Amino acid sequence: MKKTLIIGASSNPQRYAYMAAERLLQHGHEIELIGKRPDTIFGQVIDTEKKEFKDIDTITLYLSAKYQAEYYDYILSLKPKRVIFNPGTENGELEKLLSDNGIGWEQACTLVLLGTGQY
Repeated sequence: MKKTLIIGASSNPQRYAYMAAERLLQHGHEIELIGKRPDTIFGQVIDTEKKEFKDIDTITLYLSAKYQAEYYDYILSLKPKRVIFNPGTENGELEKLLSDNGIGWEQACTLVLLGTGQY
């Protein structure tokens, strides 16, 4: 199982980040959540601060490129194996930073990856 950090987490059931959290848990993955507003979903706290989570395998982004810059150093510091840029979050600058630091990335949909067994 892949411990996953969702950046852009939401307690709104209509948001893809919420659906991703639910599906990741259904597939047995441990999750950590960072969002704009503190809340709790599925018994998991949505943090608003950049915590030093341990053993993050995957970071999945639900934050548009214009809001990602403040997370660059944080993402690099966590040393994930990969970062998933969900539709609408593509960011060439961050993709290059990840590549330069030996971190894998892909432009994909977390929900599709889970649904097709490619996560």
